[in-house]
Amino acid sequence: MPTHEPEITQPVDLCLPDGRTLDPRAKGWSRVPLHTANLRGGWGRTKRWDYWCVLARDVVVSVTYADVDYLGMASVWWLDLASGETGDVAANRPFARGVSLPDRPGSEPLTYTGKASSVRLADDAEGTTLTATWHRGGRPEELELRVALPPGHESLNVVIPWSDRRFQYTSKHQARPAYGTLTVNGTVRRIGLAPGESGSPAEEAWGVLDVGRGRWPYRTTWNWGGGAGRSAGGAVVGVQLGAKWTQGTGFTENGILVDGRLTKIGDELEWRYDWDRPMEPWHVRHPDGSLDLTLTPAHDRHGKVDALLLATEVHQVFGTWSGHVTSEDGARHDLDGILGFAEESRSRW
Repeated sequence: MPTHEPEITQPVDLCLPDGRTLDPRAKGWSRVPLHTANLRGGWGRTKRWDYWCVLARDVVVSVTYADVDYLGMASVWWLDLASGETGDVAANRPFARGVSLPDRPGSEPLTYTGKASSVRLADDAEGTTLTATWHRGGRPEELELRVALPPGHESLNVVIPWSDRRFQYTSKHQARPAYGTLTVNGTVRRIGLAPGESGSPAEEAWGVLDVGRGRWPYRTTWNWGGGAGRSAGGAVVGVQLGAKWTQGTGFTENGILVDGRLTKIGDELEWRYDWDRPMEPWHVRHPDGSLDLTLTPAHDRHGKVDALLLATEVHQVFGTWSGHVTSEDGARHDLDGILGFAEESRSRW
């Protein structure tokens, strides 16, 4: 399953010095983040975000920190998979006041402090610390998570070029060990296993990161899926799947991780699901059968917003993946119920 896409191995700017035009040298993918998103001008089309999600057997937590030019956001969302209960807190800032993301993702903390909530995402050489505080129902609530970056753990970093003026750099991280606490409803919930702590694979939690920096068309539709867990043979497997928004560009955001090593998939994958019945299984398959996965949903996070310039609707389902994937060495890895998600997003933004 070799890819035709060029691999980038040295740091590169996303744009030419004008900050508006895609640098041809930025086209490609890398195993670690190497792009500097030196975007300038182009107000209204420029989008920057860091989205974190932590998947555990009984709970899902996500944190979004985003600047889409005319709106900034710092939000936390959580889901109790057993009861279906959800909760969230969101700070939406007109014209992204108080929300700032650096050209070089991870080079400085992302912080937001408001009257009702605070969010801080801070990277270091060994991982990322996610903290947030807020009040709900008169009670203080908080999130304290650590997402490790094990030595040598790779990620999927790629530029999707629609044209030399419309393009997206995405850095997708899967299968990063996570642990910490979520305090809601007066209860402290432990998530994952801390380093050195013994436990079963069912107690493990996994961090997902989606970094986005680019200049988008006004109307877009995308698929995204991911997840992580132990294969039948005991390897840690992460899956990174995408579709729709990459078609026709010659590049994809598809790949798998096995014990931290990335296998880049340059082909588009076949997605089968029903937008109107999102709780039915979602199927993703490589045309040659080397990847064949089915997500069984347990919860549909359905969101819909229509506010003048900005409109979006998304079905993001959380559940478990089963099937098989094939790594670059030809080894098959069977999966049975690893944690994961899949989504379709339709946006006018």
